[in-house]
Amino acid sequence: MKNLRIFLVVCLASCLSLTGNLALAETEETPPATADTPIEPEAVTFASEHEIQVAGQRIAYTATAGTMLMRDEEGKAIAEFGFTSYTRNGSDTASRPIMFAWNGGPGSASMWLHMGVLGPQITSVEDLQINGKGPFKRIDNQYSIIDKVDLVMVDPVGTGYSRAVGEAESKDFWGVDNDIKSVSDFIAQFVTVNNRWASPKYILGESYGGMRAGGVSLDLLTRHGMGLNGVILVSPYMDVAGGGGVGVANLVVGYTMTLSTYAATAWFHDALENKPSDFKAFLAEVDAFAIDEYMSALVKGARASDSERRAVAEKLGAYTGTSADYWLAANLRVTEGQFVQELMRKRGQLAGRVDSRFASFTTNALAEEMPFDPYMSAVGPAFVSTFNDYYRRDLGVEMDRKYVVSGRLYADWDRSHVQPGSDWTSPVADTGIDLAHAIIRNPNMKVLVQQGYFDLATPYRATEYFIDQMPLPESLRSNVSIEYYQAGHMMYVHPPSLVKFRKDLASFVDGSQ
Repeated sequence: MKNLRIFLVVCLASCLSLTGNLALAETEETPPATADTPIEPEAVTFASEHEIQVAGQRIAYTATAGTMLMRDEEGKAIAEFGFTSYTRNGSDTASRPIMFAWNGGPGSASMWLHMGVLGPQITSVEDLQINGKGPFKRIDNQYSIIDKVDLVMVDPVGTGYSRAVGEAESKDFWGVDNDIKSVSDFIAQFVTVNNRWASPKYILGESYGGMRAGGVSLDLLTRHGMGLNGVILVSPYMDVAGGGGVGVANLVVGYTMTLSTYAATAWFHDALENKPSDFKAFLAEVDAFAIDEYMSALVKGARASDSERRAVAEKLGAYTGTSADYWLAANLRVTEGQFVQELMRKRGQLAGRVDSRFASFTTNALAEEMPFDPYMSAVGPAFVSTFNDYYRRDLGVEMDRKYVVSGRLYADWDRSHVQPGSDWTSPVADTGIDLAHAIIRNPNMKVLVQQGYFDLATPYRATEYFIDQMPLPESLRSNVSIEYYQAGHMMYVHPPSLVKFRKDLASFVDGSQ
């Protein structure tokens, strides 16, 4: 007790001395803080040591989770950028590849890729089963990519622990171009701080993260002088006209490119009267019809004759497990929200959008829009629970605020984009053009696209469409490759697809150094 009293006296004296010094410094060197002066936050990180078995190797690595403070050109703090990095111990950082990865939304944190396929721990879920009741399990990820690359999971502003600070506002980051710039700046700062300029570099984006990756690939090159070895696009959303036009009446390309996924969904759920045995041949037949007949009828609009519309509607109904009359009533334009309700309406079920293999009973058998997505009900609670447990229990993260899994940014998102090579701002973005510019300027950069057949969020034909429309010379088209999976948007929850995902990604990294 005597020692404790001495300790407290010393501490009190030190504090009084420190207070006096601070007051003197404030008087002589800086003006007093006011309510209008933003308090600059401090970046915080939590480091921990781990081991894991991947691809027959025992890998020791350092995990670092936390935030990095970003500043503007004047040195003012503008954002805390949340990240989680995994660095293999004892490796030569000059030659070891580094990969930056993120999800999409916009507004989605990197938790899904982190706990679904890339990180050292993954959420254990049973494919096609809906289970929102704990306890949930996470396991060592023997299919992680950290044997091949050092990994950095990135949470853009408004997701995870990332947020605008100081005089900056969220809207300064919430838009196609501002988002691209901020993520590029984070990568450049991370590479500089961690001395990784000599490392082979990769970026990986899922869903809207693909649109981000397309822009970042060019922005890193033009503003930071940073060339990439490779870009990986997982279920990418790259442009509105091809990938997001369903529901917009006059964007006929979107409807055309979604039809094959409707057909794949009907095939999976045994909703076809004469179900073909050859899945891929069936999809090829539907693809041909979509381009040669369906698109023609949509383009003609009111000029299409009644007999032509009826003939097209009959095939649409047959290919999608629905009726010709339903398609005619919808003016040959059925949105994905309508389709997932109509397909199994008589069963009282709806199919998933993110992964249309999933199904659930619906709350309203007469609805024309999905009240919820069965896929998210199936995996969402497990991912959120296991990630938060892992982050705090294993990585030792102690933060006084919530990790934002899904920020509500979409309504405030600026969708316009300055097209590369011009000063023109397009009201809707297509960063497949940016990606093409990056390939042309860096012809050794490779692109891997990973796409599921049962993805109604970013249908596989929409992905093929964006690839086909990239303004690349024939000699560089082989820089872009695509792999397909018998699953949906997050194909890695399907065990065989998880194995294939790892194999394809590892081969891509090995072949692009």
